[in-house]
Amino acid sequence: SFFGNMGVLLRAYAYIRTYGGVGLREVSEDAVLGANYLLSRVRHILDVPHGQRCMHEFVATAARLKKERGLTAMDLAKRILDYGFHAPTVYFPLVVDEAVMIEPTETESKETLDAFAAALFRITEESVDSLRSAPHSTRISRPDDVAAARRPITRWTPE
Repeated sequence: SFFGNMGVLLRAYAYIRTYGGVGLREVSEDAVLGANYLLSRVRHILDVPHGQRCMHEFVATAARLKKERGLTAMDLAKRILDYGFHAPTVYFPLVVDEAVMIEPTETESKETLDAFAAALFRITEESVDSLRSAPHSTRISRPDDVAAARRPITRWTPE
């Protein structure tokens, strides 16, 4: 577009101005605290290959769940949508098998982090067959990746 990244830059500037120096430090500390709290809550569900502590995000692996139950990182990410949470980044970084990157926002409450951890636990207890067809409660279900690659729709057309 003609204006490039101006909208993104304006939002970033407004965020910085809203919080100020002291506020940015506080939300940064909250982001680190929240991520470490969530890490401590989910490490018994998902293995965490890179240490006991993290900064604002952490990478876990669903490799054990895949080996034991056939549950993939993608299955986990798609099912978490049914619980009302944004799906974590999956399969990145590439050096972690079945990678699940979890990055809670800096403003998440303890209750929300607890609910996310509880949802992950419930998902690991569900039948694999129901997980393979998730999400169930979103407007768009899981896309067929093979069909999308073979017959890409690269533009929107009105119906």
